Amino acid sequence: MNLTYYDGISLLCILGIILGIRLMNSPKTAKYGNLLGAISLACAVIVTLVKNDIIDNTLLWIAIAIGGIAGYYLAARVTMLKMPQMVALLNGLGGGASALVAVVILLGDQGAFELSVALFTVITSVLALIVGGITFSGSMIATAKLEQRISQRPVYLKRHSFILGLISITLLVLFAVILHTYFVSFGNRSLGDTLGNNTDVLTLILVILIAAFSLLWGIIFTMRVGGADMPITISLLNSMSGLAGAITGFAIYDPLLIAVGGIVGAAGLILTRVMCKGMNRSLLQVLTGKTVLGSGTEAKTAMSGENKELFAESSEKQIEEDDYNKKIKKITAIIAEAENIIIVPGYGMALAQAQYQVKVLYDKLMERGKDVKFAIHPVAGRMPGHMNVLLAEVDIPYEILYELDVINGDFCNTDLVIVIGANDVINPAANTAQGTPIYGMPILNVDRAKHIVVLNKDTKPGYSGVPNTIYKMDKVILILGDAKETIAPIISYV
Repeated sequence: MNLTYYDGISLLCILGIILGIRLMNSPKTAKYGNLLGAISLACAVIVTLVKNDIIDNTLLWIAIAIGGIAGYYLAARVTMLKMPQMVALLNGLGGGASALVAVVILLGDQGAFELSVALFTVITSVLALIVGGITFSGSMIATAKLEQRISQRPVYLKRHSFILGLISITLLVLFAVILHTYFVSFGNRSLGDTLGNNTDVLTLILVILIAAFSLLWGIIFTMRVGGADMPITISLLNSMSGLAGAITGFAIYDPLLIAVGGIVGAAGLILTRVMCKGMNRSLLQVLTGKTVLGSGTEAKTAMSGENKELFAESSEKQIEEDDYNKKIKKITAIIAEAENIIIVPGYGMALAQAQYQVKVLYDKLMERGKDVKFAIHPVAGRMPGHMNVLLAEVDIPYEILYELDVINGDFCNTDLVIVIGANDVINPAANTAQGTPIYGMPILNVDRAKHIVVLNKDTKPGYSGVPNTIYKMDKVILILGDAKETIAPIISYV
């Protein structure tokens, strides 16, 4: 294939991927954006096979078929609720693929290249192996935490940071040793000849050690991140998978892979920043597990003094014993008088798959002439846009889905707020409970509304571990239970 021809097709593939990402900004066009991105990537794979004259390799097509079938099977089975786990898994596979390519390059014959070219290839390959290995193991831990295969609580080792630092230094030393090995092999032919097969054995050992320590680094790095912060970690790992791909592109001199990896890396980094801003947390706090209230001095300080009432025993028993029918009648009376209503969906809605009932409630409220809006917190659910996609799935107009910054000023003039499965993102303690993980996090100002109805499974604290003070407000009507079941009687009376 003519190189110019290849460059032209590669450019079209890159533009297709960028346009696909652009279309994903809206649920209305997200499906088409995803399809365009998939087609562009498929074209990129084919053009790469043609360029390298391996399109007729039967083994490659068998591998592609196996991967395609497995991918389709997983994608067809996964629900929106488990999409974060799917994203984490794919991040890991992307990083693992880059690491495997790097291993093949490092264990291959570099003798055909000039010294400068060979050393550049070795440097980029080792970097791809390290970044890819970290991404793979870190993503597997993230997937396991989100899937609740392992504890979602942060896991700390004794002298955790010291161990990570020691592994990092070890990787740097191994990096230097493997470079020296290749330098000896290329720069001093007589010494390379003297070593003979021993050079290959040494290289193999070094590659295995680098891979092992990279995997270990990813595990130890991710295990101390709590479940609530795992979406941020996933976004970062997404960026790292793209970075690993781009570095691998440099190693094999493939501009298309460099460009695609760079796009993925940049997109993941932007998403990480958005999520950190939405939770008012620094990336360093998240990665060091310092956003979760522990059991040490910091926790004791936070739970004393001004915050003592916040951590008092829950009044859930009293709430449960209230007259359920009276609550429903009171809610319907409030709805009848309310002119404007804001619905706040959260992870509880996603967990119960109650978006269909929410759609029915929305339709009935609109039939009665109510002004209905939806308030979406940027980190509601497990990833940005989670609530938007779930609501768009049941044809709730995207135009009435408002982000935190836009709608927060409307709560003080709102007659009724209906909260469905949200906890931390509406917790007023974020504004008052200094020393707790939630302090300073931007929240939806639900507490400023005239009336508040909360439909939650229970009154237990969310992932932050901080009890929600909104449950104790006099103007709050709390209905406990599965979101599907608690919405049903309200719908029937509306």
